[in-house]
Amino acid sequence: MIFPNADQTSAAVALHYNELDGFYREIWGDHVHHGYWRTGRETSAEAAEALSALVAERLGLGRGMRVCDIGCGYGETARLFASRYGVALDGVTISESQFQMAAARNAAGVSISLCDWLQNGFADASFDRTYAIESSEHIADKARFFAEAHRVLRPGGRLAVCAWLAKSGALGRVDGILLERICRYGRLPGMGTEGDYRALAEGAGFSVARVDDISGQVSRTWAICIRRSLAKLASDRRYRAFLLDGGAHNKAFAATLFLILSAYRTGAMRYCVFTFEKPA
Repeated sequence: MIFPNADQTSAAVALHYNELDGFYREIWGDHVHHGYWRTGRETSAEAAEALSALVAERLGLGRGMRVCDIGCGYGETARLFASRYGVALDGVTISESQFQMAAARNAAGVSISLCDWLQNGFADASFDRTYAIESSEHIADKARFFAEAHRVLRPGGRLAVCAWLAKSGALGRVDGILLERICRYGRLPGMGTEGDYRALAEGAGFSVARVDDISGQVSRTWAICIRRSLAKLASDRRYRAFLLDGGAHNKAFAATLFLILSAYRTGAMRYCVFTFEKPA
């Protein structure tokens, strides 16, 4: 597990997404997650939706299921799943800005709550399926993250987790510096390895059904984000003003775009989709 040199609290994570709200939507889009280039010919929007579709495939979504989106962002994937698969979906986000946007885009079958996943209030065995797309990284107590997912799932349920990971094995000095700064600037309390996630999930009572390493199909997300950000810096004074704002807490995240792309290219960082199962 890679840890940043400064503690990253849930309040810091919420502030990160609140402060960068407009930039995230303009640079990343409403899904706020990596794109998945299955064929390599997808547009950015198609690739973002393709990652959601891969999660749905791994979960085996079916009409009438009750599903939970852990760290739902603006609720885009939740709305997609509700409309496409006929599931009832509860999403949780820690960001007030994301919650307000999700609430404004309310859709049938979708309920969004503003809360910390570790204090979610759902009853035991509430859901048939749960998933977390790039949100577990922001939770400091990852053992409790998995324990809560196990608690709220019904017997035989599945959990899908898309996660930014550190490579397995020893890290060189440069790779270690890259990942520490990604954690610090990206408000990640810790970045685990594949082995860490397997052990944490199994410790919570899950079995590991499948692990897909799709690093090569998602990494171009960051080259696209860098191009968009540079274009905005040149054309939009809001971006330049934010970087010059002495009171901004999260402007260092701009540098993280380059750090993450470098980490993928050196192999220091991986991206995996885990499928876990709760025993029937």
